[in-house]
Amino acid sequence: MVSLIQPLNATTAASLPALVEPGPPLAAEELERYSRHALIPEIGLVGQRRLRNARVLVIGAGGLGSPALLYLAAAGVGTLGIIDDDSVELSNLQRQVIHGVADIGRTKLESAKDSILDINPGVNVVLHHVRLDSSNALNLFADYDIILDGADNFATRYLVNDAAALLGKPYVWGSILRFDGQISVFWDKFGPNYRDLYPEPPAPGTVPSCAEGGVFGMLCASIGAMMVTEAVKLITGIGQSLLGRLLVFDALTSRWREIRIAKDPAAEPITELVDYEVFCGIVAHNEDDADLISVGQLAERLAEREQGGDDFVLIDVREPVEFEIARIPGSVLIPLAGIKDGTALEQVPQGVPLVLHCKAGTRSAQALVSLRTAGYTDVVHLDGGMDAWAATDKHPTQG
Repeated sequence: MVSLIQPLNATTAASLPALVEPGPPLAAEELERYSRHALIPEIGLVGQRRLRNARVLVIGAGGLGSPALLYLAAAGVGTLGIIDDDSVELSNLQRQVIHGVADIGRTKLESAKDSILDINPGVNVVLHHVRLDSSNALNLFADYDIILDGADNFATRYLVNDAAALLGKPYVWGSILRFDGQISVFWDKFGPNYRDLYPEPPAPGTVPSCAEGGVFGMLCASIGAMMVTEAVKLITGIGQSLLGRLLVFDALTSRWREIRIAKDPAAEPITELVDYEVFCGIVAHNEDDADLISVGQLAERLAEREQGGDDFVLIDVREPVEFEIARIPGSVLIPLAGIKDGTALEQVPQGVPLVLHCKAGTRSAQALVSLRTAGYTDVVHLDGGMDAWAATDKHPTQG
């Protein structure tokens, strides 16, 4: 994967014009609420009126969306749109600070809205309970001045980039994994877009999600706050934007790096939205895919095995901590890393059917390829992994 990046030697980019026109004068209560902003010459009352007149769309009320939404609300952004179709889970609370224990089981949208209004009841919160895709992105984005992208998958990132480029809108992008964070501003109208940084997506399964690889909870606050900083600067027209620059943060060493992003003059222009799951190599499996076993089929085989009518080994390729939290009864743990590098192959029995599973199916698919390469032939993996298994209440888990 090649991109036009080089070390940044100087910061010479000019400020962009203010993105949003000022709204009407502030009321007395607003003057008091935003007085600390108004005292800053670069923002002042006019800048605060721009913020109140701004419409910002945040993609995801998760790790990055949580601090971003709270700080956007506190800053006085007039309209906040949120796109999310997920519900709050206990594992979210380690980093998704907009939600609390009482919100577990609620939609993230409703939980986030309550927290926003607790901070600033003057914000107009617009909820979009949809999964963002090529069929709705342009219509959703059209109503907003700027987009903040906190998505955790490459298909959504390319979709956001292309939709924003087609509409001529800027967006702030952030990404986190384990101890590492990245942030930039993309605006195809004035500078590089995401494809100039990452022309091609990584091969499926080569970059773990936060659910698979983990994330340092506090990192979300660092990157999320920087995303809001960039959004506020764009809205008010102050300072120097990250357009054309990538910030990379290593939380373990507390070091930031800057990298210049150049626009690729030879890049194909973005003219339409495509199927981003196909583009990223995430192609839906057919129900009769010989490499897959469904949740229902696995449940039947487990029941038959318990009665002595089937013989197979169910291998969980996740990490030990995931196995301790929840697992399918009757499974054995052999993490993916040992299967891929061969150090754990002695734990994998020969001459018996194997069923592999992970959290969602990505790691088990990689394990299947490694085992086939090592000479194992009777191997399938669970379609949808533990997520699909847990979604069916009648299927028990241990932990």
